[in-house]
Amino acid sequence: MRWEPRVQACIPTLTTGSDQQELKLNLPDTFRRADEISAVYGDSPGETAAVIEWLLGLIYAADAYPETTDEWKQYVENRAPLDEVAAWIEKHPGCWDLFDSEQPLGQNPALHPHLDTYGVGPAQLFVERVGDYNQFFDHHHLHHPEPVPADAAWRAMLVQHAFAIGMRGRIKASAMGLPGTFTNLGTNRLASRLRVIARPAWDGATLGDLLRLNTTPWPRDPGPLNLTWRQELPQRRDFTQPGPRQARTPQGPADLHTVLGRSIALRPALLADGTAGVDRVLIGAGETLAPLPAEYLQDAVTHTGPGGVKRLLGPSANRDLWRESEALYAAVADRDKGTDLYGRIATLHGRRIHLWTVGLLATQGKPITWVTDEFPYVPGREAPLRHAAETGSAICEYAARALYLAASTARDIAYPNPKPDDKKAQIARFNGEPEMWAGAADHFHVLLDQVTAGQDTTGALDEFGSAIRALSIQSLNDRLISLSGGTTGLEARVTAQSRLEKLLDHSKAPVHLKEAAA
Repeated sequence: MRWEPRVQACIPTLTTGSDQQELKLNLPDTFRRADEISAVYGDSPGETAAVIEWLLGLIYAADAYPETTDEWKQYVENRAPLDEVAAWIEKHPGCWDLFDSEQPLGQNPALHPHLDTYGVGPAQLFVERVGDYNQFFDHHHLHHPEPVPADAAWRAMLVQHAFAIGMRGRIKASAMGLPGTFTNLGTNRLASRLRVIARPAWDGATLGDLLRLNTTPWPRDPGPLNLTWRQELPQRRDFTQPGPRQARTPQGPADLHTVLGRSIALRPALLADGTAGVDRVLIGAGETLAPLPAEYLQDAVTHTGPGGVKRLLGPSANRDLWRESEALYAAVADRDKGTDLYGRIATLHGRRIHLWTVGLLATQGKPITWVTDEFPYVPGREAPLRHAAETGSAICEYAARALYLAASTARDIAYPNPKPDDKKAQIARFNGEPEMWAGAADHFHVLLDQVTAGQDTTGALDEFGSAIRALSIQSLNDRLISLSGGTTGLEARVTAQSRLEKLLDHSKAPVHLKEAAA
């Protein structure tokens, strides 16, 4: 089954900048009209990021990228046309057909003979739907034959290559007569960290502007574009040899942005309307990358974890992304990694940029949810933004601790003879921390917007502290409503409220949180 025109096997869903109509465009038209299109949208944040990754890989493969930081600045400010990428795609001899029998786009044709026997329904292709393969005890959902549109399957495959997490595959290599290890699925390039994409936020910004912003200057050969598993690349596994797979280092940014992180086979099917779809999928281990050098981690943000160990910032089940924004602003303010993304965008004076973060939250081999947030930035406001983010986070951390201590006070009075095992649940009954954290996010983003716009940082923090103080008091009061109206309940309520007020005005409390500042 072949698409017409030949390069239309890949169809990102795009939104035009003029009338906000949703259009389906093939790859050449995507680049030709990049400065007419406002943005590219996927069905999930991860899909959006994965499509952007692939488009960046095409820019490098077409040799349409800047080689130095100075060239990059001109590339962005002069809005260098992306037409040559479209022309390169149309002339490239590689196969762009998702269902080609010899070189299927993004897939491993060696797995095709095993699709009918060992493949499952297309649900397995979508990271968000599969979980740990145990949503239903007998895996029946994985075998549901309902096909999905081919363009949706292609975008889901891009997500698998970029974000899929390490786990055990459902099919053993021995069952398919493959000597290589097929079952152990490695963690892919972006699965364990946050991907930060610079989004242009100035008037008239387009998809073209976004792509240029995130194109890293590269002075050498960009390496190969990974179109299919059949390409001959050094160290790429071929499943012909037993034993562990060998990690490899990408040969350049074209290679990096299109690494085939999974070995995938898709079976074509016709949808009810006669268009192309996919009804069966087989997924196994893919390429494994060696630890990446700094030049391949242009957007990565480091933070100090337990024991003072520095690690790449990743999604957390315990901390919303806005609570980590100080690390982002520190990356822009310090600029100690040389010519990384943050150092480059700091040179674009007068341009408002949003730092869009996306990551896949997973625990014990099970995807949980996509986490995403957006943080404003204007060159020249690095220090105030960093100060606002750090101080705002400290204000919330202190308020959370105060709420816990106030809840503990209420618990001591309401439960005078408690069982030790019940303490945690009893304190949780009166602890307004969850409500405070949930409500603080909007106030925090207002704070960042005010500082980005040039408002006095101290005044903006006073407003923020006042809002967090009121939010904390309300969060505790809402939790204390459940107390009885008797003497004990009244005493617990009044004492807890009094302790919270004293803690918020304590000498060790952040100054912006105190009543005088409010």
